[in-house]
Amino acid sequence: MVMALSTFGWTAAAVVFLCIWVALAFWPARVAGRKGHSFFGYFILSLFFFPLALIMAYMVDDRTTGLAMG
Repeated sequence: MVMALSTFGWTAAAVVFLCIWVALAFWPARVAGRKGHSFFGYFILSLFFFPLALIMAYMVDDRTTGLAMG
């Protein structure tokens, strides 16, 4: 049996999906921002390539401590 959604149902689902997508994009951006890298740059990157941005945010050197090796 196939369930049909109304136009309101599809719109509501799209808004919820968009909110979750944008909220998840903040995760790598905050991690990178705390390490002294561009919050906005990582936010934009994570909107399009979330897994890559998340891995990169955790792998980059910390610029805030002055003890970064590399």
